[in-house]
Amino acid sequence: MIPVDAHVARLPLTPVDRTVSVRLVHARLIDGSGSDPIADAEVVIEGDRISYAGSYRASVTVEAATEVDLSGRTVLPGFIDTHLHMGSDLETSDAELAAAYGSQKVLGTAVTIRRTLLAGVTTARDLGGIDAGFRESIADGTILGPRLHLALSALSPTGGHSDYHLPSGAPTRSFATLDPIVDTDDDVRRTTRLLVRYGADVIKVCTSGGVSSPSDLPTDVGVPAEHIKIIRAETGKRQGQPVAAHAQGIQGILEAVRGGVASVEHGYEIDSEAIDLMLANETTLVPTLSAALRVPDPKLVPDYLYQKKVRWSAVAREHIAAALSAGVKVALGTDSGVCPHGRNLAELGHLVELGLSPMQAIVAGTSSAAELLRLDDHLGTVTAGKLADLVIIDSDPLTAITTIGDPDAVGAVLQGGRLVKDLHGWFGIPPALPAIGG
Repeated sequence: MIPVDAHVARLPLTPVDRTVSVRLVHARLIDGSGSDPIADAEVVIEGDRISYAGSYRASVTVEAATEVDLSGRTVLPGFIDTHLHMGSDLETSDAELAAAYGSQKVLGTAVTIRRTLLAGVTTARDLGGIDAGFRESIADGTILGPRLHLALSALSPTGGHSDYHLPSGAPTRSFATLDPIVDTDDDVRRTTRLLVRYGADVIKVCTSGGVSSPSDLPTDVGVPAEHIKIIRAETGKRQGQPVAAHAQGIQGILEAVRGGVASVEHGYEIDSEAIDLMLANETTLVPTLSAALRVPDPKLVPDYLYQKKVRWSAVAREHIAAALSAGVKVALGTDSGVCPHGRNLAELGHLVELGLSPMQAIVAGTSSAAELLRLDDHLGTVTAGKLADLVIIDSDPLTAITTIGDPDAVGAVLQGGRLVKDLHGWFGIPPALPAIGG
């Protein structure tokens, strides 16, 4: 098997000047590991990496460093949203989508990507809807955005969650990268190989139906466990891409875990059997509460979608709370695109609402998310040697976790040592200017 680190070649962004060093002093540091905060901290950045993170060193001088006094503010790792859809907006009507030029859709997606970064998300996993060109455009500095991991498409059988046809056979959307329908063993092998060829960082399967799809239900079973095992055998020959499962009803959740997925996405109907299996297999739950708990305006969505949302929001609230209480490992994911973009860190408040402590919620959005994406050697904690992805806020998130959900509460964002947002002029220098989005 190719080493796991093979996929991190996509980590770099446009290089920063490696001669530049920045010393952040007197901030409260929450490093993402779950350790107690450091009340009077110091973080030193050299180039794109952190060279020191810990207690303030009054007797130490960092040569040629720009010193930034962050007294009264909190430094956190850049957050990771492990489940979103940058190219989607469920509440945009089919007529509006049909009327838009292709260029408008691309530019609109670029603006969404930038907004996500400025909300405090420095790395994200898009689980279907955009192609690898967006990832590469971010990596080479053409546009500002979170460094991306991509699924490209979500696989399901005919009639499953990613079969975008009405019962009449009329299509409701076009395929982003390839036809996502897999019915046979050979379909699964070939489509997995195509996804790897197109640059997928993760393989997404739909082991259940869904709330938003018009011709199936969350209780329906989609991709079975044996097909997940075929996918894992195929990716094991390549970069070992993990498998993420859209799984809402309990039978789909069980198929996903038995097949060996790395993460169960949504998990609305998770029960004690699934909880025990996930704990035994160290499977991560990405509960996407920003979407799960949100019931949209019935005037903006089809009636079938509104009715399913009402029912399944209540199911998710009860069952996911039980999973969190049982200690299932959690990574932050929002399903933005099904819910509004640009408020990703509101997910932290939802996780706390359903039972996590504020510190546990922060860990879910930082070190646990980095581990799920196999980026924990580079991201997820404010630690010497890791990339300098940082979020700086005015408040203490351990006492006011919901405040960080407002993107205006995110005062500054650094990504790989680059200042990309500084609302209050704390750094005294202009942040990197966005190429698109103003």
